[in-house]
Amino acid sequence: MAIMEKENSPIKTLKGLQSEVQNSNKIALSVDCVIFGFDENKLKVLLIRSDLKKYHNNYSLLGDLVKPHEDLDASASRILKQRTGLNHLYLEQVHTFGEVNRHPAGRVVSVAYCSLINIKHHHLNILDNELGWHEVSSIKELLFDHIKIFEYCYSWLQRRVQEHPLGFSLLPEKFSLRELQDLYEAILNKKLDRRNFRKKFFKMDFLVDLGEDEKDVAHRPGKLYKFNYDKYEKNKKTWMGIDF
Repeated sequence: MAIMEKENSPIKTLKGLQSEVQNSNKIALSVDCVIFGFDENKLKVLLIRSDLKKYHNNYSLLGDLVKPHEDLDASASRILKQRTGLNHLYLEQVHTFGEVNRHPAGRVVSVAYCSLINIKHHHLNILDNELGWHEVSSIKELLFDHIKIFEYCYSWLQRRVQEHPLGFSLLPEKFSLRELQDLYEAILNKKLDRRNFRKKFFKMDFLVDLGEDEKDVAHRPGKLYKFNYDKYEKNKKTWMGIDF
């Protein structure tokens, strides 16, 4: 049986690739920031009224097109600063949304960034277009496909807090187990068994008993703890997270 030789694919040159890129269909790249905040035992998300005249009655995430000579991370930081006045927030790239008809202006691919902050520690310096915090449980509809982006990032956050102790940054330096459980219940959106919750955290062995009790509280004062970040850093490669 004769064996047919496979034709070699033509070798591309950088100049040829540049021409191909320039002549290809125009695709815009955007960034959308999903900023979650924790306040008064509630998980909230930062939303803004659309600045597009046709969609001014719709709330949206914080987003904009990426500038031609701008890195994605730099674009996310710029958008957040321009819209809110917030600066130097840790933003994590979560997912890319590229459905063909996701934006009425044409083909726009969006990269979603996410952050989780303590609202009391981050004051919004710009309030244009009714920028404000909204309880996560109240979000039913957003502009374009932003509800899909929001829901994806919310699911990501719920997984992330069980894989990484980022939730502790939302608590006071000294906190009770009641405060810790309230935080996780708000993010995970479910009630957790008190005994099982505490057992899991004590087994994790990253909590330090400070030998102090809560003061000026309406309920029975609980013990105060702090999170041992140094011990976590030494053991994070082998830590399997917490499964609720």
